[in-house]
Amino acid sequence: MDYKLIATSTFGIEAVTAKELKDLGYEDLVVENGKVTFEGDEMDIAICNTWLRTADRVLIKMSEFKAVTFEELFQGTLKVNWGELIPVDGKMHVTGKSIKSTLHSVPDCQSIVKKAVVESMKRTYNQERFSEDGPVYKIEVAILKDVVTLTIDTSGPGLHKRGYREEAGIAPMKETLAAALVLISKWEPSRQLVDLFCGSGTIPIEAALIAKNIAPGLRRKFVCETWPTMEKEIWEQVREGAKRGINNKEFQILASDIDGRVFRTARENAAKAGVSEYISFQKMPMEEFSTKKKYGFIISNPPYGERLGEAEDIERLYKKLGEFYNIFDTWSFFVITSNDKFQNCFGKKADKNRKLYNGRLLCYYYQYIRNVPKEKVIKE
Repeated sequence: MDYKLIATSTFGIEAVTAKELKDLGYEDLVVENGKVTFEGDEMDIAICNTWLRTADRVLIKMSEFKAVTFEELFQGTLKVNWGELIPVDGKMHVTGKSIKSTLHSVPDCQSIVKKAVVESMKRTYNQERFSEDGPVYKIEVAILKDVVTLTIDTSGPGLHKRGYREEAGIAPMKETLAAALVLISKWEPSRQLVDLFCGSGTIPIEAALIAKNIAPGLRRKFVCETWPTMEKEIWEQVREGAKRGINNKEFQILASDIDGRVFRTARENAAKAGVSEYISFQKMPMEEFSTKKKYGFIISNPPYGERLGEAEDIERLYKKLGEFYNIFDTWSFFVITSNDKFQNCFGKKADKNRKLYNGRLLCYYYQYIRNVPKEKVIKE
């Protein structure tokens, strides 16, 4: 069956998710705030859940319509043939959100959508009651400026849950955002990559997964695998293809942090992800970093200085990073922070500056880019 699919993403990285979809072969993409819409079937649902690194979820778009009254919401939902996808024993779990809309009571909207879905199911299956003890179908009613979008989630737990990070640092970055930072940087494994504030290791682990072409969803399950419409053979084909796609590239990423307590967690996470041999973890203050290698990459998520009394220390840290930039004069620096004084402290305006969200915190991804000379590329 062909569906209208939505890959949701964090605000600021929609274009990165769209490029991933293009690289996977999808066309006619519609990119909007927080989502990319495209078309696909059951195989595509499996492929996108397994392979997308920066998407939060893969949803099936069931309908979209305008509603300013509860009756319009009910009738719009009722028009959908829910029984075409949901089996007679399917568990219909409804979630919701409403932004700048007349229908602002989310619990009431959820209740009305659930009633309409059940009424639609009655028509399909010609029965009055449903056990709802089968596979889960999470239906979301999202209302933005009075436009209702009804979707069903195919992913289950968010796609950032790769399965390797049970433990994290104090302020963990989602795996999806970490992957986006690496993809935006256009890092190649032929060049040295360093994370000077690695914490639980998310950025270097995601970089290693990208370099090895290891599908981020290879080691986890998805809620739609329990659906009768998703044949087991589809998942077997997708996972077998993902395993064959892993390459034999050799590289070494350096991950350091001043907090030695995080390294046990970081090493365990890297081992679970299957990339521990490609990452060298070191307890080391940023000031001790040195290298003779040229044209490397530093991608880091340093402290932001959100807590009272930290501002001066953080500004000194950013100033030191700026000094490093001058010392390692062939290296590219990529730094994400919510601190709006970063460029002043760093001492140079970024070549590119991208607005992102780390959780609910508005951040900026400062990119200082130094390319390898063309003659050097030819020699390599």
